[in-house]
Amino acid sequence: MKKRKRTIGSVSALTLDDLRRFAVARSLFAPTTLRRAIARMGFVQADPIRAPARAQDLILRQRVKGYRAGDLERHYESLGIEEDFFTTYGFVTREVQALMHPRPDLQVPAEGNQRSSAAQRKKAQLLLEFVEERGAVHPREVEEHFAHGTVRNYWGGSSLATTQMLGVMHYRGLLRVARREKGIRIYRTHRHEAEPRDEAVRRARIDALVDVAVNIYAPLPGASLSYYVRRLRYAVPQWQEEMTAALRRARERLAHARIEGVDWYWPNEENPRRAEASETVRLLAPFDPVVHDRSRFELFWGWVYRFEAYTPAPKRKLGYYALPLLWRERVIGWGNLAVKNGNLTSNLGYVAGRPPRDRAFKRELEAELERMRIFLGAKA
Repeated sequence: MKKRKRTIGSVSALTLDDLRRFAVARSLFAPTTLRRAIARMGFVQADPIRAPARAQDLILRQRVKGYRAGDLERHYESLGIEEDFFTTYGFVTREVQALMHPRPDLQVPAEGNQRSSAAQRKKAQLLLEFVEERGAVHPREVEEHFAHGTVRNYWGGSSLATTQMLGVMHYRGLLRVARREKGIRIYRTHRHEAEPRDEAVRRARIDALVDVAVNIYAPLPGASLSYYVRRLRYAVPQWQEEMTAALRRARERLAHARIEGVDWYWPNEENPRRAEASETVRLLAPFDPVVHDRSRFELFWGWVYRFEAYTPAPKRKLGYYALPLLWRERVIGWGNLAVKNGNLTSNLGYVAGRPPRDRAFKRELEAELERMRIFLGAKA
């Protein structure tokens, strides 16, 4: 049976404050096991910068009991998850990955999703046979065997051609990341089921992917819902022409309310009015689901947060890797953290120019910095 959109009847009773609390409470659920947290989210965004830790670790530490930096990589092989491209690159459950594959013969999104040439396809086939014969390979082994030289990458630098080919084959689903060694991907061959031919099955898979994105980032203003649905063209480039219809279906079936002139959407089975703010301070990753949508950020908290790692130092306002500072259900500032000589250092800034004066904030901030110290393995 087709799900019907649940529209909040008494819109006047639902406020932006309700949605703000709802957004924070539903995303920052009670900490659980690593496996359960990833299963609940479906996708965890990854980023290689460590300042003070990788984005995936900073995201998971808020949702996993006793999480330590690097736990995801250490336990990766036993978790039943995959590295893959969803709305961006990260870690997905195998159930989510199965919805996205097989992908067509295209380059990775960063390279523009261009089709491979005949020569590239021939090299890819030889490389695939090489990996299949060895079971698992380090990119260094591939380069030593094929030595295809270097190519100009998307960012204007140079990359090993074989490394780039491995990335393309991984994106297509011909290879999977078996594990990492010192941050380097170790690949194995992989096979996915054939693409569904039945139109209803295909639409159901697309809608399921939309639901994964909504589950991670809701509640979403209408423009942001459109943004995330259209980003799924990277997850399923073979169905990118169907994203407009998928967006229309999402608007029809998701719970919805118009608040202060903005249409908001969230999963049908959830009630925004039941959310309560937690008396907790949290330093969030720049890509944490709570703050990921910068348009929503400004609607909720009334100021502009920008990720400045790629901004020239003289032009930075918040810092190289400023972590949004959440107090209760409001982002009131940011923090730049680092481990120097084994000790955790922190430099905090506040939108109001100063921290809240209540003792509860000071106590909770100290508790959060202590949690961060333990997470990073810094000195007491």
